[in-house]
Amino acid sequence: MSPIAELLAVATITVLAVISPGPDFAMVTRNSYVFGRKTGLLSALGIALGVQVHVFYTMFGVAILMQHAHGLLTIVKGLGAVYLVWIGIQTFRNRAQLAVDLAVPAMSPMAALRMGFLTNALNPKTTLFVVSTYTQVVNVHTPLPVQFGYGLFMSFAHLAWFGLIACFFSAPALRAAMLRRQRLLDRAIGSALCGLGVALGFSNLA
Repeated sequence: MSPIAELLAVATITVLAVISPGPDFAMVTRNSYVFGRKTGLLSALGIALGVQVHVFYTMFGVAILMQHAHGLLTIVKGLGAVYLVWIGIQTFRNRAQLAVDLAVPAMSPMAALRMGFLTNALNPKTTLFVVSTYTQVVNVHTPLPVQFGYGLFMSFAHLAWFGLIACFFSAPALRAAMLRRQRLLDRAIGSALCGLGVALGFSNLA
């Protein structure tokens, strides 16, 4: 595969993977409409940083180990599933919608960054996306700086997409309308997160 074809393949796979609905989308959506734009953007930044976890262990050969050590992959899958279910349960059980102040974020910047990071870093979907891209598309002769460049592009794509999501769902008019229906939305998103967690937990990642 030529360098141009390789670049186009990585870009295409990345964009398709980023825009497909998943736990990252649900988490950023919820944080943005409940806590505001800043919290949503910090969650998006956390997601972008989480992508680098997958990029680094893949680049340094852990992908090969994971192909032959299904126990390790099962642990990653289990951690990700448990974390998603936990966030889902917390969202579903949320009863503080009337106490949400539209002017003051109810989540600290560090908490928002950490939630975004962990949601992505423990997401087996991103594991498969990054491992598949590097093992099936990137040539073994691709220079190391170029491989790092691909990883940075993956993070940037996540940041750009989920930054847009955060800006959209934190718009004052839309945010106010969604907060009026927060209990219903919390239950829908919480159920979706729990469902994603359970689905990932039982999915075949071999």
